[in-house]
Amino acid sequence: MSSSPLSKKRRVSESETKTGSNCSSSSSVRTELPCTTSSTPANGMAKNGSETEIDEGLYSRQLYVLGHEAMKRIQNSNVLISGMRGLGVEIAKNVILAGVKTVTVHDSAAAEWRDLSSQFYLREEDLGKNRAETTQPRLAELNSYVSVSAYTGALTEEYLQQFQVVVLTNPSLEEQLKIAEVCHSKGIKLVIADTRGLFGQLFCDFGEEMIVLDPNGEQPLSAMISMITKDGAGVITCLDEARHGFESGDYVTFTEIQGMTELNNCEPVEIKVLGPYTFSICDTSSFSDYVRGGIVSQVKMPKKISFKSLSASLAEPEFVLTDFAKFERPGQLHLGFQALHQYQKQHSHIPKPWSQSDAEGFVSLCKSLNESLTGSAKQEQLDEGLLKKLAYLAMGDLAPVNAFIGGLAAQEVMKACTGKFMPIMQWLYFDALECLSEEEGVMLSEEECAPRNCRYDGQIAVFGSKLQEKLSKQRYFLVGAGAIGCELLKNFALIGLASGEGGEVIVTDMDTIEKSNLNRQFLFRPWDVTKMKSDTAAAAVKQMNPEIRITSHQNRVGPDTERVYDDDFFEGLDGVTNALDNVDARMYMDRRCVYYRKPLLESGTLGTKGNVQVVIPFLTESYSSSQDPPEKSIPICTLKNFPNAIEHTLQWARDEFEGLFKQPAENAMQYLTDPKFLERTLKLPGAQPLEVLEAVYKSLVTDCPQSWEDCVAWARNHWQCQYNNNIRQLLHNFPPEQLTSSGAPFWSGPKRCPHHLEFSTSNDLHVDYIMASANLLAKTYGVPGSRDRAALVKILDAVHVPQFTPRSGVTIHVSDQELQNANSSTDDGRLEELKSLLPKSDCLSKFKLTAIDFEKDDDTNFHMDFIVAASNLRAENYDIPPADRHKSKLIAGKIIPAIATTTAAVVGLVCLELFKIVQGHQKVESFKNGFMNLALPFFAFSEPIAAPKHKYYEQDWTLWDRFEVKGLQDDGKEMTLKQFLDYFKNEHKLEITMLSQGVSMLYSFFMPPAKLKERLSQPMTEIVTKVSKKKLGKHVKALVFELCCNDDTDEDVEVPYVRYTIR
Repeated sequence: MSSSPLSKKRRVSESETKTGSNCSSSSSVRTELPCTTSSTPANGMAKNGSETEIDEGLYSRQLYVLGHEAMKRIQNSNVLISGMRGLGVEIAKNVILAGVKTVTVHDSAAAEWRDLSSQFYLREEDLGKNRAETTQPRLAELNSYVSVSAYTGALTEEYLQQFQVVVLTNPSLEEQLKIAEVCHSKGIKLVIADTRGLFGQLFCDFGEEMIVLDPNGEQPLSAMISMITKDGAGVITCLDEARHGFESGDYVTFTEIQGMTELNNCEPVEIKVLGPYTFSICDTSSFSDYVRGGIVSQVKMPKKISFKSLSASLAEPEFVLTDFAKFERPGQLHLGFQALHQYQKQHSHIPKPWSQSDAEGFVSLCKSLNESLTGSAKQEQLDEGLLKKLAYLAMGDLAPVNAFIGGLAAQEVMKACTGKFMPIMQWLYFDALECLSEEEGVMLSEEECAPRNCRYDGQIAVFGSKLQEKLSKQRYFLVGAGAIGCELLKNFALIGLASGEGGEVIVTDMDTIEKSNLNRQFLFRPWDVTKMKSDTAAAAVKQMNPEIRITSHQNRVGPDTERVYDDDFFEGLDGVTNALDNVDARMYMDRRCVYYRKPLLESGTLGTKGNVQVVIPFLTESYSSSQDPPEKSIPICTLKNFPNAIEHTLQWARDEFEGLFKQPAENAMQYLTDPKFLERTLKLPGAQPLEVLEAVYKSLVTDCPQSWEDCVAWARNHWQCQYNNNIRQLLHNFPPEQLTSSGAPFWSGPKRCPHHLEFSTSNDLHVDYIMASANLLAKTYGVPGSRDRAALVKILDAVHVPQFTPRSGVTIHVSDQELQNANSSTDDGRLEELKSLLPKSDCLSKFKLTAIDFEKDDDTNFHMDFIVAASNLRAENYDIPPADRHKSKLIAGKIIPAIATTTAAVVGLVCLELFKIVQGHQKVESFKNGFMNLALPFFAFSEPIAAPKHKYYEQDWTLWDRFEVKGLQDDGKEMTLKQFLDYFKNEHKLEITMLSQGVSMLYSFFMPPAKLKERLSQPMTEIVTKVSKKKLGKHVKALVFELCCNDDTDEDVEVPYVRYTIR
């Protein structure tokens, strides 16, 4: 899933208050949840709950979802999870990764065969042992900050009181009601989760009064103001740069308003949206007149919500819909799940898999139970078909359903601990019955689904043994072994994918494990840091299911590895699953799957949001058929001279990093090592040749340091240039009181008037900047750096900084259009001078410069130190509120926020689609694309979009179709271009007007006659190698040609591509 650009945002100020009318003053509203603390243990290991810092290295991606305040509350929470079958262990895994203070896992029962279908921390040798005690040490490895203990006793009232949150996954309804009563009366938050085959249930009771501090987790919006009216309900108009994005009922506050200063830092005020750029607020009629400027910022307001107890909620349920196409099902399943408990109580077992007689008995029980109900829980009419399926599958235990419900349940635990995001109110039911046979009325036999005392019993109970056999023979390619990849591999191992003869999972990932991965890539441990992800993940799932046949690679997928992932490789696959973190790689794999006609399972997450897309050959559109809108880029002139948000100064700092420590070194080394570099550079358009050669000259001559002192002097002078001289020049060109041609102030609206900074060694931020930039320059030139601040200050005192006087006649561009026009001209005289000044490359043959690649996650390399200091100094120039290191890393490092709960839930849905693919489902309505936002909570499922149809003559075609042309003819000779053109004319009545392969044009109707005559007689592969200047590898069995064609009426027609087989 591609991350979307973060909206402009500013911190809500809590400073002094000027107020009047209904807009009274206060600081922003914060409600603390009760929390407990404990002291740091003697061993010095920071345990959660102690007053220690949050480990940002470990939790960084989760912190971008939850924030520091919520994380502190999580670290003070004690959680009990009862039931250590597949669902319980899934919830425990996610809650432990989240970083709570303690987790107690409870179970009094022993492990049995069917548990192994989804309990990934139980092994065959654990059968007969207590599930909680066996699982505890394996769970404890997930997070050294979390104390994990096992408990096998009774859940008494006294015992429950030590926990903030209790999760129940497999007690009887009687037991649930008893525990729920205790929790409700004692203010303990309760989550009940249950799965039965393809069905899932979730219930939350967080007490009669809970405060939700942030209902949606989105960044608070902000907008710039252009007008405020004096009115009974003052109307605010925002600058038309972008829509304000507010909704009626939002609360906002104001800063930087000139004139109507009563609004600045006022208490949050409710708004009513009037249009995309306007909204109304309180009575402003008695306020001062509005003059100009101002920023409006959204304020998250706490919201009180109330939960009914379990007993009250059973009788009068409220449902969160997971699928709008199944509107009637939650009520039916609410009754069905209660009836299952009753059935078990009466018969001492739940209905047997696919037993007709048990199912009929169950339906009768549902009818009598429904008769006894009153209120909204009573159903007008029972869906007997649905309830029978619930009975057939009730013994089932499926890893993907547990992953989905377990991800949701763990997110609810985190909501209970933090007050962050809106809880499920109060019941959620889910089913994935589309995974069963597409044929109506297909019944599996009891024998086929009976337990076999094997690790797949829980799955055989749902699908029978034939699917199990099919799953074991699958060959699947998994691209990526990060967060989604780890979850997929776990599910693959549990469902028995590639666990038999002929089966294989090939996983590739070229990354190594980093500390920040451990928070959600749950197959990795601290001792695995720096190892290869794919190797480590493969070894970890082998532990979960020794039968899985898995091969790990360390290759990047792309044109460079097509020798490895060639025709033979893809043709031997049953399908591909993507677990990628960028759109380009996803689109590449999508093209490969379309070409080889393989099913593709695609998914992604962004914080609490997740999506799943299924791509089926000849049935659905592909991943590339629809794309996200491009990310909005920041205009160059905004970055260079007119920033108005911290995002602008951070992007400027990133550009500075590239332009100081990467590009100059790269260009200088190319100049020294590549004889054709100068020739290539001079051919660049506009002012680029001059810019590049100036940078090379600086790198090799004027800025070339010989010592650490030289690096410090360079950094000090660069500081002076950026934060003092350039700002003074800008204000010389455009003084603060400057007016535009229309008489409006130049410095208004999005243009913030800057001020220059004066350097001081007593200002920590100034010294931070020098320390970071001098060390980075030193690294570039191989000069030893230093971290000694006192010594640095001494050197700085001796640095000579030339006097600067702003000059007239300096051009500063106000718009990107002006800049573009100016760039088209170039100073040829200076260009010639530079060519003569540059030292000859053979004089500097031993000289070596190192280009520095930006790496955000290493806190010792000065990269983020430079970004934070450079950005915040520029923010100070323009009076923009600064950003701390954490926020700066998010924006400058383009980090995608991530949390284990979303990943688990998304992958659960992916693997449900995998069941359908392996069974060979062929109806588009059987498959489900899904989107979820666990924060809201919101779920949407839809059938995939069918592949769009095109037509030439009477021939329908889609992106999955192509022309198959055999290049080698019967006489063993290859087709010439003339024969190729004739073939289409004779066989398909199509006249080819243009023919290309990749970016190479092989033929066009407007080609010069001499060239055309020569080409017509040449074999196709000879033309391809000649035009592309590349040899065809031995692994290449076929070429792809794109055609432009006319039909027999000379009309342009769209046609499929050509697969031209050469071997």
